This record gives sequence, C-alpha cells and structure tokens, in this order.
Amino acid sequence: MAVEQKPLMPKATAVWLVDNTGLSFEQIADFCGLHPLEVKGIADDDVAKGIKGQDPVTSGQLSREQISEAEKDPKKRLKMMTPKHKMPGVRLKRAPRYTPVSKRQDKPDAVYWIIRNHPEFADADIIKLIGTTKATIQKIRERSHWNATNIKAVDPVTLGLCSQLELDLAVTRASAKHERAQKRAAKKGATLKSVTETLSDAPAHEGTAEIGEGAPAPDSYLPSAELEQD
Repeated sequence: MAVEQKPLMPKATAVWLVDNTGLSFEQIADFCGLHPLEVKGIADDDVAKGIKGQDPVTSGQLSREQISEAEKDPKKRLKMMTPKHKMPGVRLKRAPRYTPVSKRQDKPDAVYWIIRNHPEFADADIIKLIGTTKATIQKIRERSHWNATNIKAVDPVTLGLCSQLELDLAVTRASAKHERAQKRAAKKGATLKSVTETLSDAPAHEGTAEIGEGAPAPDSYLPSAELEQD
C-alpha cells in the first residue's frame, strides 16, 4: 500500500493556505498531515509564529483548480500532484559513530575481542564498527597499550557499543572481503612458477644424456692413462 505524500514543509504550507484560501481547517490539516487544532492555532496566530508561508501552487504540489473545487465542497480532500521533475536523491555523509563517555573505556576490550575472534577484520572494519582509532588498535595488537594488563576480550554487543545486527553485518562484510583477497592472492601466485618448476621445464642441453640411456659409464670420463694403471 502506497503511503500518501505530504508537503515538504507542512506548517509553512498550512500558513499559506490559511492566509490565501477559504479551505476548512480539516481540509488543510488533512493535506498537510497536521491536526485540525494545529491549523486553528495557526489561524489564531498561536502556532507557527514567524514561519513564512510556502505556496504549494508555485512548488507544483497543488493546482489552482483543486483549491477552487475544495473551497466549494468542504468534504473534498486535496491530493498532492505528481511532480513534473524527479528530484535527485541526496546522499548524506555518515557522521562518525558517537560513543557515550561511559562506554569509551570499554572500547579496548571490544577491540581485543574482535582481534581474537575475527582475525579477518581489517583495522578499517574495526574503526567503522567500534569507533576507535588505528593507533589504539595497533597498540592492542602489539600489547603495548598503557592498560594492556587489564584489557580482556568482551563482546562489543554485550558492552553496548553496537547492535547484534551491526556486528553480524560487519562480520559478513569482513569475511567476504577477506575471501576475495585470498582468491586474488591465489590467482596471482598461480601465474608465478617456483625456481624448481622453472628449471624442470627447461630443455636438456644438446649432446648429453642420462645414465642408463646410452650414456658412457662414469669410468669412461677418466683419462685413458689412469685406466691403464688400474
């Protein structure tokens, strides 16, 4: 079931409709997604003080004909018009994960848990999930952290640093990334031959043969004078 669209600026739109049309409070409230008492408060100047009215006709959300018909029939409801131009989606930049001060001291325990239980995690994956720093992760890996003796592995979900869903998703992504890296490394290694394989594939020198295949016996390589003395 499709959700009925409402104006982008409901109160500003309601202000304009109250000031410029003869629509009832119920009609304006229904169109703007407000309560009729809110619209009445706007008309009485008790609500939305200082808000500049937004013309829904100019913005293409309503037509003059719709307003005129609704003014003549209080039971008629206004509907949002189909926009002529599709607005491009805005990709919001993700803000760094915020961790309450009371939970920040638990981060080393969570990082240590991930390092022990999920070695496939890269530092960037841990930073994204826990909200720590690369330097802290490195110190925990090297056991050079100032509080290393007290750091213990504790599930970040238990510590409240992330949800189980976030952890599961991070594990899935890290595993897939690690698997792709292994496949690339295996493929790259398969194209390079070892020294032994390279030498074994090299053609034998002309004029030589292995012993047992028509090659002279070892004694034949000695000078004839030494053979006569024996």
